[in-house]
Amino acid sequence: MYLCSMKSPFVFLMCALCMLLLSCFACGRGDIALTPEQQRLQKIALLDTTIQDFVRLDSVPGYDRLAGLTAEAWMLVDDSTGFIISQKNADKKLYMASITKMMTCLLALEHGNMADTVFITDDVFVTKESWVKPGDGYLLDNLIYEMMLMSDNDAAYAIAKHIGGDTLTFYDMMNLKAQYLGMDSTHFANPNGMPNDSNYSSANDLIRLARYCLCDSTFADIVATAEKDIPLLDGRHMPCQNTNLLLTSYEGSIGIKTGYTRKAGGCLASAATHDETTLYLVLLGSRSRTSRFKESALLMDYGFHVMKAFNETKLK
Repeated sequence: MYLCSMKSPFVFLMCALCMLLLSCFACGRGDIALTPEQQRLQKIALLDTTIQDFVRLDSVPGYDRLAGLTAEAWMLVDDSTGFIISQKNADKKLYMASITKMMTCLLALEHGNMADTVFITDDVFVTKESWVKPGDGYLLDNLIYEMMLMSDNDAAYAIAKHIGGDTLTFYDMMNLKAQYLGMDSTHFANPNGMPNDSNYSSANDLIRLARYCLCDSTFADIVATAEKDIPLLDGRHMPCQNTNLLLTSYEGSIGIKTGYTRKAGGCLASAATHDETTLYLVLLGSRSRTSRFKESALLMDYGFHVMKAFNETKLK
C-alpha cells in the first residue's frame, strides 16, 4: 500500500504490473487468459496419440473390420481429448474433391455480407453440371447453403469471385487461411475441389479445418441441414437435399462435407455426437460414392466404442 501511494511513475508502473500478474495467478494459472480465437486454435492443435495407453484398441468391437476399408487415408479424432483413435496415411497429400468447399464456406462467412446479392455470370459457369445457371441471382446466405448442401461447383466459383473480387485473389485467401491454421500439407487451387494437381490436402490437415469450422455456429448450422428450400431473387425456389447421407442415416451426425471425383475417389469429412462424445473423421480415397458413407459409419462406430471403453477406465 505504501508503494502504491507514492507518486513516482516507475512505482505506479510496477504496481500495475504486479496487479496484472496477481490477476493472472488468481485464475489458477500463470498466463494471461486466451482470447476465443486463441482457444479455437489451441483446440484444433490438440492431438494426442496416447489412447492406446488406456484402451487396448484391437480388443474394441469393430477393430477387425478396419483392415478391409478401401479408403486410402483417414484420421478419426475425439474432439474433447484430441485422441487420435485411428489413422491411415493421415499425412499423405491427396486430392480432397469437394471437401475443398469447407474452406470456401468458411471464408465466405468470415468476409462476406450474408445480405449481399450474387449473380451467376458466364465467367463462373464453369462445370456446366451445376444447379445454378447464368443469370440466376441469390442472397449470399442462400447461395452458401446451396453450395454446401448440393455441393454445387459453379456456386463455389460465384462465391469465390464475390468474396475475393476475382478467383485468383480468393485462392490466395484460401492458402493464407490454410497457413494460419497450420495446414502444412495443403494447397488450394480452386474453390470447389475439381481435379487439379495443385489442389490437395491430407486427412490430418482437413481434421484441423473441420474442427475449426464447426466452432463457427453458422457453419455448423449449414452443414447439419439435411434439406432446405433455397429462394432465388426472381421468386423461384430450389429444393436442396444434402449430399451427406449420414445426416439422415447415422444417429448423432452433425455434418460435414462430401467429396467425389474419379481421381479423388469417395471423400467425406464427418462429425457425430453421442453420449457427450464428439468425433471428427476425414476419409479420403474410398472406392466409391457409397463406400465413403459405409466406411465412415464403420469408423465412427469403432470410435464411439473406443471412447466408451476409455470413459469406463476412468470410473475404475
